[in-house]
Amino acid sequence: MAALIPHAGFGSLDRLTREVDGLWDAFFGGGALARPEPGEPFVPAIDVKETGEGYEITAEAPGLSADDIKVGLEGDVLTISGEKKSARASEDAGYHLFERRFGSFRRGLRLPREVDREKLSASHKDGVLRIVLPFAAEAGHTEVKVAEG
Repeated sequence: MAALIPHAGFGSLDRLTREVDGLWDAFFGGGALARPEPGEPFVPAIDVKETGEGYEITAEAPGLSADDIKVGLEGDVLTISGEKKSARASEDAGYHLFERRFGSFRRGLRLPREVDREKLSASHKDGVLRIVLPFAAEAGHTEVKVAEG
């Protein structure tokens, strides 16, 4: 009897994932957070965490060195870019399957809150890029004495 009931597979779960990704992308300002489809070039997966002191971003960067990665902040957009070179020497090397991705990438994240540009830091260890963006000091309250005349 169960064989007569149509099965949609995981299509609805995939659709939900795409919709949630779209909302996430809208919040951070761009389509840069969308997961790559199979066959697309290398795009590092990222995690964005807000702490009491600022943002902490980690990105998977296996096979990349610190020299292969560039991090920049222009306006309120943080950009991570770089290039992962192919480890495959040639088509004739005897591969039966090659799933590793490679190529140049560029990801942008719109930061919803101002950060202290002087204290921005980035480090790379064990295939993980870590970017720390401390919040900028809050604008304080200033009182001005009104002079007569």
